[in-house]
Amino acid sequence: MATPIGNLADITQRAVDVLKSVPVVACEDTRRSGVLLAHIGATSKRLVALHDHNEGAASAQIVEFLHAGQDVALISDAGTPTVSDPGFELVRLAWESGVTVTSVPGPSAVTAAVAASPIPVNRFRFEGFLPARATARREALRGILASDVAVVFFEAPHRLRESLSDLVDLGGGERTLLLCRELTKLHETLSVGTVAGLLASPTIMDRGEFACILAPAPTADETLSALAVVDVLAAELPPGQAARLAAKITGASRRMLYERAIRTAAPARDP
Repeated sequence: MATPIGNLADITQRAVDVLKSVPVVACEDTRRSGVLLAHIGATSKRLVALHDHNEGAASAQIVEFLHAGQDVALISDAGTPTVSDPGFELVRLAWESGVTVTSVPGPSAVTAAVAASPIPVNRFRFEGFLPARATARREALRGILASDVAVVFFEAPHRLRESLSDLVDLGGGERTLLLCRELTKLHETLSVGTVAGLLASPTIMDRGEFACILAPAPTADETLSALAVVDVLAAELPPGQAARLAAKITGASRRMLYERAIRTAAPARDP
């Protein structure tokens, strides 16, 4: 069951009705879920903690409740369970045990970000949270940069600058990126620009979790168009300036365009 990702007013009436009717609520953090349940007037519930560190044992216990005839609502701290949150083991075990599983949809950081995106997202790929370890993160970002559709991923505030730096180092500095900070909360901020430009921002990444949307890799036709633009500019301008302008115009990799500009740069003029 989906719960608000920030603003408690986003909870659906169906979710309220279900949470009031079930005797047991499985949740990541009983204290945080207690705030939500108090807000909707559903406090007389048995709360069972189900999180990353106890999901196996907690799932088995909850299935016992279900077989005993007690309905259970599964929620996470925010958004939809199993989507970059615990809950999959319980859902899988419920299916294997012949228990009916019903989805109660609602708030999601993924759909909230996609709905506000200036980057085309008729098709997109969801990566969840990037790996915490630097080597694994860079490997994941290589695949993301190669994607032919927009990629939605999550990142924690203390790692966002590192991830954007990795994207720049991997040649994605000129790729368009949407940063959605603290969606639906008091300090919600949406910012769009190049990866390199957002990385240079002094305040955008101070705090709050982020939902990010990265534009897809340019198609072959777009790459050819970008090369044509830099060829024209390089005939009149120094390679660095030609590449910078061509990247702004086309959104293509500045590094790729600079290498092209060096090869096609205008010959030095006689004094």
